[in-house]
Amino acid sequence: LIGLLVGVILAGCSMEGRFSKSDLGIIRTNPEEILKIYTIETEEETTVLRNISTDLSEKVLFGKDYSLLAERMIRTVSDTAVGGVGLAAPQIGINRRIVVVQRFDKEGEPFEAYPNITIVDHSSETKKGAEGCLSVPGERYDVNRFTSVRISYFDINKKEMVTETIDGFTAVIFQHEVDHLDGIIYTDRVLM
Repeated sequence: LIGLLVGVILAGCSMEGRFSKSDLGIIRTNPEEILKIYTIETEEETTVLRNISTDLSEKVLFGKDYSLLAERMIRTVSDTAVGGVGLAAPQIGINRRIVVVQRFDKEGEPFEAYPNITIVDHSSETKKGAEGCLSVPGERYDVNRFTSVRISYFDINKKEMVTETIDGFTAVIFQHEVDHLDGIIYTDRVLM
């Protein structure tokens, strides 16, 4: 019994910061296609959307699977058939702290991936605005969001954690997507 318990603990520790077999199946299957978006329309997918996401190790972030995942998430959310401005890894079935956001505050409005992201600070000022979500198809509701946020994430190019302050509509997108990483769906924040 003790040997079994130690084995279970060691197996859990060895997976920390790594993709699971299920994650790798999603990342590697049909790599030229866009990814399936999970919705609240099924119990199984809702369970994934409600789970708390975890960070990836630096070793994994410099690997080919993370690179492929980031590229596929960007390709998926920017596909005209999808029509999104942000996507979080739980929305494609992977409970890791990765989001893709369209940077309306940058020239060319590029989509960019942000691994191991958290919101570390925010403005006191909020603003009400209508939001939709790829995981809640066909719905739009008013939500209060902070007008400015300070994010922390792992910058692949700099090879370190960095912080950045984001304002306006792009800040709203970051808040919406980071909520997904904490198991929060925007409908939880709807103004009544």
